[in-house]
Amino acid sequence: MAITYQGVKTLTAQLYDWSLRRIPEDTKEGLRRARQTETHPGAQRVLEIMLGSALRAEQTDRFVCSDSGVPVFQVGIGTNAKWEGDIKAAIVDGFDELVETIKPPLLKHVTNPLTNERGYKGKDMPLVSWDMISGADYIEFACQPKALGSGRWAAAETFSFPSLADIEAYVMKVVMQAGSQHCPPVIIGVGIGGSFDVAAKIASKATYRPIGSTNPEPVLAAMEERLLRAVNATGFGPMGTGGDTTALAVHVDYASGHGYTPVAICFNCWINRRTRARLHADGSVERME
Repeated sequence: MAITYQGVKTLTAQLYDWSLRRIPEDTKEGLRRARQTETHPGAQRVLEIMLGSALRAEQTDRFVCSDSGVPVFQVGIGTNAKWEGDIKAAIVDGFDELVETIKPPLLKHVTNPLTNERGYKGKDMPLVSWDMISGADYIEFACQPKALGSGRWAAAETFSFPSLADIEAYVMKVVMQAGSQHCPPVIIGVGIGGSFDVAAKIASKATYRPIGSTNPEPVLAAMEERLLRAVNATGFGPMGTGGDTTALAVHVDYASGHGYTPVAICFNCWINRRTRARLHADGSVERME
């Protein structure tokens, strides 16, 4: 059997829909832990409101945030997977159909950067990045809608043979420039090395890692701990109200490259939207989050 066009179309539309109506379990738990450790009374109240809002949206099947962003997918194709039809066309068609049927309706967030016209369709929309999964016989789809809070303050810079201190200083420079405009507490992804495009991809993928997980690379685990302490010491706090909780996690990954080293930083706002599932050849869907 082969993975079908219809299967891809249905699943990717569902992933985008699901991502708008609930926040991931690790994110809810991260907000709960932050509420327990937060010392600022105003920030405590904001964290309570955030968690309550997320739970209410889930219970009533409504969007957690009215800014539904634009659909962004990461697709991992198993090297042993068999499929029929055009996967990219299925993702596009699934989004188009969802626009017509989803309740409540989506706002027109797809923007032409040359004219600033807004609508539901656009060049290369939905945004899709691709990878291969060695030995797998399924296709894995991850959806992470990008809106203003999770997209506007991303940045990248290329260094020559930077030290770890240089990299951390640049991360903090970007954090300070963003301030509280990305709807904290945020999840921060950092990509180091490779080429310019690879570093950005690494940073984006790093935000998928569960909050509370430990980086298997000891050097990066220590860097993540230092950066998280430094980010939360800025005092921006939840939604800029002040407090101890500006980030729920900092996740760092890297790729080898040349002596020039690009460093990319991206953010996910507090709702940390993401869904992920595997589509198998028999048509079964394995939801992962």
